[in-house]
Amino acid sequence: MFKKIGPGFLIAAAFVGPGTITACTLAGVGFGFALLWAMVLSIATTVVFQEMAARVGILTKKGLAASIREELKRPWIRVSVLGIILSAIVVGNAAYEAGNIGGAVLGLEALLGSEPSPWYSWLIGGCAFVLLYAGSYKMLEKIFVGLVMMMSISFILAAILTRPDISAILSGLFVPSLPEGSLLTVVALIGTTVVPYNLFLHASLVSEKWNSIDDIKAIRWDTILSIGLGGLISIAIVIAAAASQLTEVSSGLDLAKGLEPLYGTSSKYFLGVGLFAAGITSAITAPLAAAYVTASCFNWNSSFNSWRFRAVWASVLLAGVSFQSFNLKPIEIIKFAQVANGLLLPVICIFLLWIVNKRSLMGNYKNRIWQNILGLIFLLLIISLGVKSIWSVISS
Repeated sequence: MFKKIGPGFLIAAAFVGPGTITACTLAGVGFGFALLWAMVLSIATTVVFQEMAARVGILTKKGLAASIREELKRPWIRVSVLGIILSAIVVGNAAYEAGNIGGAVLGLEALLGSEPSPWYSWLIGGCAFVLLYAGSYKMLEKIFVGLVMMMSISFILAAILTRPDISAILSGLFVPSLPEGSLLTVVALIGTTVVPYNLFLHASLVSEKWNSIDDIKAIRWDTILSIGLGGLISIAIVIAAAASQLTEVSSGLDLAKGLEPLYGTSSKYFLGVGLFAAGITSAITAPLAAAYVTASCFNWNSSFNSWRFRAVWASVLLAGVSFQSFNLKPIEIIKFAQVANGLLLPVICIFLLWIVNKRSLMGNYKNRIWQNILGLIFLLLIISLGVKSIWSVISS
Protein backbone atom coordinates (compact mmCIF):
# COMPACT_ATOMS: atom_id res chain seq x y z
CA MET A 1 0.00 0.00 0.00
CA PHE A 2 2.71 2.46 1.00
CA LYS A 3 4.57 1.95 -2.29
CA LYS A 4 1.54 3.47 -4.01
CA ILE A 5 1.59 6.77 -2.13
CA GLY A 6 3.68 9.75 -3.15
CA PRO A 7 2.73 12.98 -4.99
CA GLY A 8 -0.46 13.43 -2.98
CA PHE A 9 1.60 13.89 0.17
CA LEU A 10 3.45 16.79 -1.45
CA ILE A 11 0.07 18.36 -2.21
CA ALA A 12 -1.14 17.81 1.36
CA ALA A 13 2.10 19.28 2.69
CA ALA A 14 1.67 22.27 0.36
CA PHE A 15 -1.79 23.28 1.55
CA VAL A 16 -1.22 22.57 5.26
CA GLY A 17 1.05 25.57 5.68
CA PRO A 18 1.29 28.43 8.18
CA GLY A 19 -1.66 30.20 6.50
CA THR A 20 -3.89 27.15 6.93
CA ILE A 21 -2.83 26.73 10.56
CA THR A 22 -3.65 30.37 11.29
CA ALA A 23 -7.01 30.20 9.45
CA CYS A 24 -7.98 27.01 11.30
CA THR A 25 -6.93 28.53 14.62
CA LEU A 26 -9.07 31.61 13.92
CA ALA A 27 -12.02 29.38 13.02
CA GLY A 28 -11.75 27.36 16.23
CA VAL A 29 -11.17 30.35 18.50
CA GLY A 30 -13.92 32.47 16.95
CA PHE A 31 -16.62 29.89 16.21
CA GLY A 32 -15.77 26.65 18.03
CA PHE A 33 -16.72 23.55 16.03
CA ALA A 34 -19.37 25.37 13.96
CA LEU A 35 -17.22 25.76 10.82
CA LEU A 36 -15.85 22.20 10.59
CA TRP A 37 -18.26 21.59 7.70
CA ALA A 38 -16.30 24.15 5.66
CA MET A 39 -13.20 21.97 6.02
CA VAL A 40 -15.14 18.90 4.84
CA LEU A 41 -16.39 20.88 1.84
CA SER A 42 -12.95 22.24 0.98
CA ILE A 43 -11.33 18.80 1.22
CA ALA A 44 -14.00 17.27 -1.05
CA THR A 45 -13.44 20.10 -3.56
CA THR A 46 -9.68 19.61 -3.41
CA VAL A 47 -9.91 15.84 -3.95
CA VAL A 48 -12.22 16.24 -6.98
CA PHE A 49 -10.05 18.79 -8.82
CA GLN A 50 -6.68 17.32 -7.79
CA GLU A 51 -7.78 13.92 -9.13
CA MET A 52 -8.67 15.56 -12.45
CA ALA A 53 -5.30 17.34 -12.60
CA ALA A 54 -3.45 14.11 -11.78
CA ARG A 55 -5.40 12.26 -14.50
CA VAL A 56 -4.40 14.91 -17.05
CA GLY A 57 -0.77 14.59 -15.93
CA ILE A 58 -0.54 10.80 -16.28
CA LEU A 59 -2.38 10.71 -19.62
CA THR A 60 -0.61 13.60 -21.34
CA LYS A 61 2.79 13.17 -19.64
CA LYS A 62 3.11 16.92 -19.34
CA GLY A 63 2.21 19.70 -16.95
CA LEU A 64 -1.25 21.24 -16.75
CA ALA A 65 0.05 24.58 -18.04
CA ALA A 66 1.53 22.81 -21.09
CA SER A 67 -1.80 21.08 -21.79
CA ILE A 68 -3.64 24.40 -21.56
CA ARG A 69 -1.04 26.07 -23.80
CA GLU A 70 -1.40 23.43 -26.49
CA GLU A 71 -5.20 23.35 -26.40
CA LEU A 72 -5.62 27.14 -26.70
CA LYS A 73 -5.29 27.79 -30.42
CA ARG A 74 -5.85 31.56 -30.47
CA PRO A 75 -2.54 33.29 -29.66
CA TRP A 76 -4.05 36.24 -27.76
CA ILE A 77 -6.12 33.96 -25.52
CA ARG A 78 -3.14 31.67 -24.95
CA VAL A 79 -0.82 34.56 -24.03
CA SER A 80 -3.44 36.13 -21.71
CA VAL A 81 -4.16 32.91 -19.84
CA LEU A 82 -0.49 31.96 -19.52
CA GLY A 83 0.27 35.50 -18.33
CA ILE A 84 -2.31 35.19 -15.54
CA ILE A 85 -0.93 31.78 -14.59
CA LEU A 86 2.67 33.00 -14.43
CA SER A 87 1.73 36.14 -12.51
CA ALA A 88 -0.36 34.32 -9.92
CA ILE A 89 1.92 31.33 -9.39
CA VAL A 90 5.44 32.71 -9.76
CA VAL A 91 4.99 36.26 -8.41
CA GLY A 92 2.40 35.11 -5.87
CA ASN A 93 4.52 32.27 -4.53
CA ALA A 94 7.49 34.61 -4.18
CA ALA A 95 5.35 36.91 -2.01
CA TYR A 96 3.80 34.11 0.02
CA GLU A 97 7.15 32.34 0.50
CA ALA A 98 8.04 34.76 3.29
CA GLY A 99 5.03 33.52 5.24
CA ASN A 100 6.01 29.89 4.69
CA ILE A 101 9.54 30.51 5.96
CA GLY A 102 8.16 32.66 8.79
CA GLY A 103 5.96 29.75 9.93
CA ALA A 104 8.95 27.41 10.06
CA VAL A 105 10.91 30.06 11.98
CA LEU A 106 8.11 30.35 14.58
CA GLY A 107 8.14 26.59 15.03
CA LEU A 108 11.91 26.62 15.44
CA GLU A 109 11.71 29.39 18.03
CA ALA A 110 9.11 27.41 20.01
CA LEU A 111 11.23 24.25 19.96
CA LEU A 112 14.50 25.98 20.87
CA GLY A 113 12.93 28.40 23.33
CA SER A 114 15.01 31.25 21.96
CA GLU A 115 14.39 34.82 20.90
CA PRO A 116 13.72 35.59 17.21
CA SER A 117 16.88 35.63 15.10
CA PRO A 118 17.25 36.83 11.48
CA TRP A 119 19.58 33.87 10.93
CA TYR A 120 16.69 31.43 11.36
CA SER A 121 15.22 32.56 8.04
CA TRP A 122 18.49 31.88 6.24
CA LEU A 123 18.81 28.52 8.02
CA ILE A 124 15.34 27.45 6.86
CA GLY A 125 16.00 28.80 3.38
CA GLY A 126 19.34 27.01 3.26
CA CYS A 127 17.73 23.69 4.21
CA ALA A 128 15.08 24.15 1.51
CA PHE A 129 17.79 25.06 -1.04
CA VAL A 130 19.88 21.96 -0.27
CA LEU A 131 16.86 19.64 -0.49
CA LEU A 132 15.77 21.12 -3.82
CA TYR A 133 19.25 21.38 -5.35
CA ALA A 134 20.62 18.00 -4.31
CA GLY A 135 17.33 16.14 -4.28
CA SER A 136 15.36 14.05 -6.69
CA TYR A 137 11.65 13.43 -6.70
CA LYS A 138 12.04 10.11 -4.84
CA MET A 139 14.05 11.74 -2.07
CA LEU A 140 11.59 14.63 -1.70
CA GLU A 141 8.70 12.17 -1.61
CA LYS A 142 10.20 10.31 1.35
CA ILE A 143 10.95 13.55 3.21
CA PHE A 144 7.45 14.89 2.66
CA VAL A 145 5.73 11.69 3.74
CA GLY A 146 7.75 11.90 6.96
CA LEU A 147 6.95 15.58 7.52
CA VAL A 148 3.23 15.09 6.88
CA MET A 149 3.18 12.20 9.36
CA MET A 150 4.99 14.45 11.84
CA MET A 151 2.33 17.13 11.39
CA SER A 152 -0.42 14.54 11.73
CA ILE A 153 0.87 13.16 15.02
CA SER A 154 1.55 16.64 16.41
CA PHE A 155 -1.81 18.26 15.66
CA ILE A 156 -4.05 15.20 16.13
CA LEU A 157 -2.46 14.50 19.50
CA ALA A 158 -3.00 18.14 20.46
CA ALA A 159 -6.70 17.81 19.53
CA ILE A 160 -7.15 14.52 21.42
CA LEU A 161 -5.58 15.93 24.59
CA THR A 162 -8.21 18.68 24.69
CA ARG A 163 -10.90 15.98 25.22
CA PRO A 164 -13.41 17.62 22.87
CA ASP A 165 -17.18 17.00 22.83
CA ILE A 166 -17.61 14.32 20.12
CA SER A 167 -21.29 15.12 19.51
CA ALA A 168 -20.44 18.81 18.99
CA ILE A 169 -17.69 17.83 16.54
CA LEU A 170 -20.08 15.60 14.54
CA SER A 171 -22.64 18.41 14.45
CA GLY A 172 -20.00 20.87 13.20
CA LEU A 173 -18.81 18.42 10.55
CA PHE A 174 -22.18 17.48 9.06
CA VAL A 175 -24.63 20.27 9.96
CA PRO A 176 -23.63 23.44 8.07
CA SER A 177 -24.15 26.72 9.91
CA LEU A 178 -22.94 30.25 9.31
CA PRO A 179 -22.61 32.17 12.58
CA GLU A 180 -22.67 35.95 12.38
CA GLY A 181 -19.35 37.30 11.15
CA SER A 182 -18.04 33.90 10.01
CA LEU A 183 -18.29 34.32 6.22
CA LEU A 184 -14.74 35.62 5.71
CA THR A 185 -13.39 32.83 7.93
CA VAL A 186 -15.17 30.26 5.76
CA VAL A 187 -13.63 31.90 2.68
CA ALA A 188 -10.20 31.72 4.34
CA LEU A 189 -10.61 28.02 5.25
CA ILE A 190 -11.56 27.06 1.71
CA GLY A 191 -9.06 29.45 0.10
CA THR A 192 -6.09 28.01 2.01
CA THR A 193 -7.06 24.43 1.05
CA VAL A 194 -8.11 24.71 -2.60
CA VAL A 195 -4.85 26.20 -3.89
CA PRO A 196 -4.28 26.96 -7.62
CA TYR A 197 -0.61 26.03 -7.74
CA ASN A 198 -1.32 22.55 -6.33
CA LEU A 199 -3.26 21.67 -9.50
CA PHE A 200 -0.17 22.42 -11.61
CA LEU A 201 2.19 20.74 -9.14
CA HIS A 202 0.13 17.54 -8.99
CA ALA A 203 -0.17 17.22 -12.79
CA SER A 204 3.60 17.56 -13.12
CA LEU A 205 4.52 15.20 -10.27
CA VAL A 206 2.40 12.16 -11.16
CA SER A 207 4.56 11.35 -14.18
CA GLU A 208 7.63 11.40 -11.91
CA LYS A 209 6.10 8.60 -9.84
CA TRP A 210 4.10 6.61 -12.41
CA ASN A 211 4.56 5.78 -16.09
CA SER A 212 1.36 4.03 -17.14
CA ILE A 213 -2.35 4.78 -17.20
CA ASP A 214 -2.72 1.38 -15.54
CA ASP A 215 -1.62 3.19 -12.37
CA ILE A 216 -4.74 5.39 -12.34
CA LYS A 217 -6.20 3.49 -9.36
CA ALA A 218 -2.99 4.03 -7.41
CA ILE A 219 -3.10 7.74 -8.29
CA ARG A 220 -6.66 8.05 -7.01
CA TRP A 221 -5.80 6.14 -3.84
CA ASP A 222 -2.81 8.40 -3.24
CA THR A 223 -4.91 11.54 -3.83
CA ILE A 224 -7.79 10.54 -1.54
CA LEU A 225 -5.55 9.21 1.26
CA SER A 226 -3.05 12.05 1.40
CA ILE A 227 -5.45 14.96 0.93
CA GLY A 228 -7.85 13.33 3.38
CA LEU A 229 -5.01 13.17 5.90
CA GLY A 230 -4.20 16.82 5.22
CA GLY A 231 -7.84 17.65 5.88
CA LEU A 232 -7.75 15.66 9.12
CA ILE A 233 -4.77 17.76 10.25
CA SER A 234 -6.71 20.97 9.53
CA ILE A 235 -9.78 19.66 11.38
CA ALA A 236 -7.57 18.70 14.36
CA ILE A 237 -6.23 22.28 14.49
CA VAL A 238 -9.77 23.71 14.56
CA ILE A 239 -10.72 21.29 17.36
CA ALA A 240 -7.64 22.14 19.42
CA ALA A 241 -8.21 25.87 18.92
CA ALA A 242 -11.86 25.58 19.95
CA ALA A 243 -10.74 24.20 23.34
CA SER A 244 -8.09 26.88 23.86
CA GLN A 245 -8.52 30.00 25.93
CA LEU A 246 -7.39 32.34 23.20
CA THR A 247 -9.20 35.58 22.51
CA GLU A 248 -6.83 37.00 19.91
CA VAL A 249 -4.79 35.25 17.19
CA SER A 250 -1.91 36.68 15.15
CA SER A 251 -0.17 33.43 14.14
CA GLY A 252 -0.48 29.67 14.40
CA LEU A 253 1.93 29.59 17.35
CA ASP A 254 -0.62 31.50 19.47
CA LEU A 255 -2.50 28.20 19.67
CA ALA A 256 0.30 26.78 21.83
CA LYS A 257 -0.13 29.64 24.33
CA GLY A 258 -3.87 29.05 24.44
CA LEU A 259 -3.42 25.35 25.18
CA GLU A 260 -0.91 25.82 28.00
CA PRO A 261 -3.61 25.87 30.73
CA LEU A 262 -4.79 22.45 29.48
CA TYR A 263 -1.52 20.55 29.47
CA GLY A 264 1.29 22.88 30.39
CA THR A 265 4.27 24.16 28.49
CA SER A 266 4.57 20.90 26.54
CA SER A 267 1.90 22.35 24.23
CA LYS A 268 4.46 24.61 22.60
CA TYR A 269 6.53 21.58 21.60
CA PHE A 270 3.55 19.80 20.00
CA LEU A 271 2.58 22.93 18.10
CA GLY A 272 6.18 23.93 17.44
CA VAL A 273 6.90 20.64 15.67
CA GLY A 274 3.71 20.92 13.63
CA LEU A 275 4.30 24.54 12.65
CA PHE A 276 7.94 23.88 11.73
CA ALA A 277 6.94 20.92 9.52
CA ALA A 278 4.13 22.95 7.91
CA GLY A 279 6.44 25.87 7.20
CA ILE A 280 9.35 23.88 5.77
CA THR A 281 7.11 21.77 3.50
CA SER A 282 5.34 24.82 2.09
CA ALA A 283 8.69 26.61 1.74
CA ILE A 284 9.80 23.78 -0.57
CA THR A 285 6.61 23.13 -2.55
CA ALA A 286 5.91 26.79 -3.42
CA PRO A 287 9.22 27.32 -5.31
CA LEU A 288 8.92 23.83 -6.83
CA ALA A 289 5.43 24.61 -8.16
CA ALA A 290 6.64 27.94 -9.59
CA ALA A 291 9.45 26.12 -11.42
CA TYR A 292 7.12 23.48 -12.88
CA VAL A 293 4.59 26.11 -14.03
CA THR A 294 7.27 28.26 -15.67
CA ALA A 295 8.80 25.24 -17.42
CA SER A 296 5.36 24.18 -18.71
CA CYS A 297 4.47 27.66 -19.94
CA PHE A 298 7.72 28.10 -21.88
CA ASN A 299 8.14 24.44 -22.84
CA TRP A 300 11.41 24.14 -20.91
CA ASN A 301 13.00 21.01 -19.53
CA SER A 302 11.47 20.38 -16.09
CA SER A 303 14.24 18.09 -14.89
CA PHE A 304 15.58 18.76 -11.39
CA ASN A 305 19.02 19.22 -12.99
CA SER A 306 17.93 21.87 -15.51
CA TRP A 307 19.56 25.24 -14.81
CA ARG A 308 16.41 27.13 -15.85
CA PHE A 309 14.27 25.00 -13.55
CA ARG A 310 16.70 25.62 -10.70
CA ALA A 311 16.88 29.35 -11.45
CA VAL A 312 13.12 29.76 -11.01
CA TRP A 313 12.78 27.92 -7.71
CA ALA A 314 15.95 29.55 -6.37
CA SER A 315 14.59 33.04 -7.20
CA VAL A 316 11.29 32.35 -5.42
CA LEU A 317 13.12 30.93 -2.40
CA LEU A 318 15.56 33.86 -2.24
CA ALA A 319 12.68 36.37 -2.42
CA GLY A 320 10.92 34.66 0.49
CA VAL A 321 14.06 34.53 2.65
CA SER A 322 14.85 38.17 1.91
CA PHE A 323 11.34 39.41 2.72
CA GLN A 324 11.31 37.41 5.98
CA SER A 325 14.84 38.05 7.25
CA PHE A 326 14.75 41.81 6.59
CA ASN A 327 11.20 42.07 7.93
CA LEU A 328 9.95 43.49 4.65
CA LYS A 329 6.19 43.56 4.06
CA PRO A 330 5.48 43.26 0.33
CA ILE A 331 1.85 44.25 0.89
CA GLU A 332 1.18 45.43 -2.65
CA ILE A 333 2.71 42.26 -4.12
CA ILE A 334 0.61 40.10 -1.78
CA LYS A 335 -2.55 42.02 -2.70
CA PHE A 336 -1.73 41.59 -6.38
CA ALA A 337 -1.16 37.86 -5.80
CA GLN A 338 -4.48 37.52 -3.95
CA VAL A 339 -6.37 39.17 -6.82
CA ALA A 340 -4.47 37.09 -9.41
CA ASN A 341 -5.22 33.88 -7.51
CA GLY A 342 -8.86 34.89 -7.12
CA LEU A 343 -9.02 35.21 -10.91
CA LEU A 344 -6.82 32.20 -11.62
CA LEU A 345 -8.51 29.42 -9.66
CA PRO A 346 -11.94 29.63 -11.37
CA VAL A 347 -10.29 30.05 -14.80
CA ILE A 348 -8.01 27.04 -14.28
CA CYS A 349 -10.87 24.90 -12.99
CA ILE A 350 -12.92 25.79 -16.08
CA PHE A 351 -10.00 24.83 -18.35
CA LEU A 352 -9.41 21.68 -16.31
CA LEU A 353 -13.04 20.60 -16.72
CA TRP A 354 -12.77 21.34 -20.44
CA ILE A 355 -9.59 19.30 -20.86
CA VAL A 356 -10.78 16.26 -18.88
CA ASN A 357 -13.87 16.11 -21.11
CA LYS A 358 -11.87 15.98 -24.37
CA ARG A 359 -11.96 12.39 -25.64
CA SER A 360 -9.10 13.19 -28.05
CA LEU A 361 -6.82 13.73 -25.02
CA MET A 362 -8.36 11.60 -22.28
CA GLY A 363 -9.81 8.68 -24.25
CA ASN A 364 -11.81 6.35 -22.02
CA TYR A 365 -10.58 8.25 -18.97
CA LYS A 366 -12.50 11.43 -19.70
CA ASN A 367 -14.90 12.65 -17.02
CA ARG A 368 -18.03 10.68 -16.20
CA ILE A 369 -21.34 12.51 -15.78
CA TRP A 370 -21.17 12.37 -11.97
CA GLN A 371 -17.63 13.81 -12.04
CA ASN A 372 -18.83 16.73 -14.17
CA ILE A 373 -21.77 17.36 -11.84
CA LEU A 374 -19.48 17.44 -8.81
CA GLY A 375 -16.98 19.57 -10.70
CA LEU A 376 -19.63 22.13 -11.71
CA ILE A 377 -21.03 22.34 -8.17
CA PHE A 378 -17.58 22.94 -6.73
CA LEU A 379 -16.75 25.34 -9.57
CA LEU A 380 -19.66 27.57 -8.50
CA LEU A 381 -18.25 27.49 -4.98
CA ILE A 382 -14.79 28.45 -6.28
CA ILE A 383 -16.20 31.32 -8.37
CA SER A 384 -18.00 32.75 -5.34
CA LEU A 385 -14.79 32.30 -3.34
CA GLY A 386 -12.81 34.18 -5.99
CA VAL A 387 -15.30 37.06 -5.99
CA LYS A 388 -15.19 37.29 -2.18
CA SER A 389 -11.37 37.16 -2.19
CA ILE A 390 -11.03 39.93 -4.77
CA TRP A 391 -13.66 42.08 -3.07
CA SER A 392 -11.95 41.74 0.33
CA VAL A 393 -8.67 42.98 -1.21
CA ILE A 394 -10.31 45.88 -3.08
CA SER A 395 -12.33 47.03 -0.06
CA SER A 396 -9.41 46.78 2.40
